Amino acid sequence: MTFSSLVRGTAASALVLMAGSAAAEPLKIALVETLSGPQASTGLLYRSAVQYEIGKLNEQGGFGGEEIVLAEYDNQGGPVGAADRVRAAIADGAQIILQGSSSAVAGQVTEDVRKHNLRNPGNEVLYVNLGAEAMELTGEKCHFYHFRVSPNAAIRVGTLVEGMREADALGERVYAMNQNYSWGVDVQENTKAAAEEMGFEVVEETLHDVNKIQDFAPYVARIQAAHADTVITGNWSNDLLLLMKAASSAGLEARFGTAFLDQPGNVGNAGAVAEGHFVSTPFNAETNPDLSGPFVEDYKAATGHYPSYVEPAAAFGIRLLGEALGQVEPTEAGVDVTALAQALETVSIETPMGELSIRPEDHQAVLPMVVQTVSRDAVYKADDTEFGFKPVKLISAEDAAAPVQDSCEMQRPG
Repeated sequence: MTFSSLVRGTAASALVLMAGSAAAEPLKIALVETLSGPQASTGLLYRSAVQYEIGKLNEQGGFGGEEIVLAEYDNQGGPVGAADRVRAAIADGAQIILQGSSSAVAGQVTEDVRKHNLRNPGNEVLYVNLGAEAMELTGEKCHFYHFRVSPNAAIRVGTLVEGMREADALGERVYAMNQNYSWGVDVQENTKAAAEEMGFEVVEETLHDVNKIQDFAPYVARIQAAHADTVITGNWSNDLLLLMKAASSAGLEARFGTAFLDQPGNVGNAGAVAEGHFVSTPFNAETNPDLSGPFVEDYKAATGHYPSYVEPAAAFGIRLLGEALGQVEPTEAGVDVTALAQALETVSIETPMGELSIRPEDHQAVLPMVVQTVSRDAVYKADDTEFGFKPVKLISAEDAAAPVQDSCEMQRPG
């Protein structure tokens, strides 16, 4: 089976619908993302992935024979900006909101969408969460019109420590270093919860301000003083880049277990210190190369770079959305959002790593994860260095999944 038939076969035949629908409004999708400011490095990668996959959908007929319209709104990295941009997007006719950078921003977006839908029955909006991974988003804040297509903190930490332990790289003394908001707290709590089963002790915990620290040297000194074997961190964007830079400057010998080490710049900042560090992500280009290779090469041809960090999960999430669009018919307004949400609960796609689907109970993605380590032996190098990410363990979607949280009380339409 070819790569294109594997991931696009069903959607390609189903997206061109209803010859009589030309008079309908085209489907409008809004990317409400951090496109400027200190965290824009992440938001711009989400934009690349979204543009790539929406472009693929439009090449295959769009929706109802009309091109899907993608509009971009810069939330400037904060909840207030996100709230303003969501309102603007909805006023402009967007029926689907995409966002991924920052669980703090996602918390605002999902609440705004929930309230809009309560006030506007029959004119609902769908929020596809591309990468905000705090537990509460599919826990106490879960609702029918929110779908997360990336892992959550429990999946990240659970797969990471499992893979590190199997590689005999976890150690016995773990330092939990995280950003002080919902996502960072979740990583810290899941790290502590895994300690007994995985045979390590959390020797110290640090929650620090988000995106405000310019010098992580004092934090690295605390890690050294704790004699930690391993640092488990959910840090991302500038807070991870600067942490890696400080670790390199101090010659820190502790091994890092991370959620986002594959963010461009991290390996370059850390240099040789990064060798042997770990990350668990939904994709690695060396895993199943017959399928991964064509994807990464096509992505590079379209965007100018190989997909990394948040891009693969976001791209596959949009691909899953396209599969759901192939199950519903256009309306005069664009799409019946409730019917689209119901379709998203039932469809699945085969990614190069395995099956991706959405769990109906909480709308959390069920997806494979790849534990990997920084190595000179990696085929694909990072940051123009001699290092890249070598896969250690592919964990199936079923085995990677974390339980539905009791706090999710999904209220379904009707």
